Amino acid sequence: METISSVVKGLIERNPFLLEAMARGILSYGNLASELAPQVASRLEKPVKESAVVMALRRYGEEVARLAKLGTESGISCQIVMKTNICDFNVVKRSELLDRLQDLYSIVHLGRGDFLNISIGNDEISIVISDKYADQVAQFLAEETLLGHKTGLVSLTLLFEDGFIETPGMVYQAVRRLAWERINVYEIVSTMTELTVVVDCDDSLKGYEVLQAFISGRE
Repeated sequence: METISSVVKGLIERNPFLLEAMARGILSYGNLASELAPQVASRLEKPVKESAVVMALRRYGEEVARLAKLGTESGISCQIVMKTNICDFNVVKRSELLDRLQDLYSIVHLGRGDFLNISIGNDEISIVISDKYADQVAQFLAEETLLGHKTGLVSLTLLFEDGFIETPGMVYQAVRRLAWERINVYEIVSTMTELTVVVDCDDSLKGYEVLQAFISGRE
């Protein structure tokens, strides 16, 4: 059963910029309540007081603020590694292509710093690889249905000394800071000790600064 709190939370979570403002403590709950109250009332199909919406916003704001501190209070050591000259291919998923994907690993030299990540979704396959292999990949995918191709990308990898995967909010905190600076993330890749985001080359330096501020505990 939906409540005022659950509806308010759902509305806020749809807007990353409201979440960011809430996390930073710069959101006017009174003004936002005036805007949200009609939407909450419509969802619940009953009258809703703005004061009740304000209370729901304050409670959720406290939850978001606690989450915002997790990344900087976790005590996890981290450094950032940047790799340039990366491109991204997106194609329609086919069983025949799945059988051939392993062939891509034979053309890259991961030990020499090359980049390759393959993400398999329900209907699509994403291949992020070093630019110097773009022609080979294009030939490899010649008979596939290409959905998108992006060049001039850069990967920013957070290397954690300890596993971060069990610390709630780490991925969210990193990505929300990039979103606040209007930096688009094309790919997100994670392991037990690494978190990689792939961004446009034009955003790479700003993205590096944002993530550096994140791991050093600065807003």
